[in-house]
Amino acid sequence: MSRRERLIFDRSYHHVFTRGNDRKQIFKKETDYQVFLLIVRRYLAKFGISIINYCLMPNHLHLLVFIETGGELSRFMKAILQVYANYHRKEYGSTGFLYQNRFKSILIKQESYLIECARYVERNPLRAGLVNDIFAWPWSSFSYYAKGIKDGIITKENPAFRALAETDMKRRELYIGFVLKERPYEQILDKEFHIK
Repeated sequence: MSRRERLIFDRSYHHVFTRGNDRKQIFKKETDYQVFLLIVRRYLAKFGISIINYCLMPNHLHLLVFIETGGELSRFMKAILQVYANYHRKEYGSTGFLYQNRFKSILIKQESYLIECARYVERNPLRAGLVNDIFAWPWSSFSYYAKGIKDGIITKENPAFRALAETDMKRRELYIGFVLKERPYEQILDKEFHIK
């Protein structure tokens, strides 16, 4: 069976995600998350990729990205995933594939969906039961948008966040309320993307 061709265009937004092979952990300790984020920072400018939202989970990850040149998304993902897989193999003495299949990407055709996608991505730790308070999960972009804490990963602000209000304080207040509100479709999306 042939692989479905990705829909990737210049100057476009994509929800990118991948998970551990056989749903195994790709991040086992705090250092693993830190190493992955360092790798991401190293390759952002090289490939003209901007991350606008993200969330790293023990067995999968989500990136909401803006790409200047369509072909660079696959090269960026190949670079960061390979470099991290090499680190993981050395750190844990593992062999074989770290990730299940190739990464998936969904083209976001409407800018209005960016805020919904950001919300879905950043609510992952709550839905998975890893934290009771979303502020307690350090491996996502939530603190950037909710508190204004810069982390070197967000290199382009989500335009839908900017559109929420006139001031940063009001934007943050509205964003927090928006993200914290539970929605029934989340379980359907998790099942569709085979995340849990």
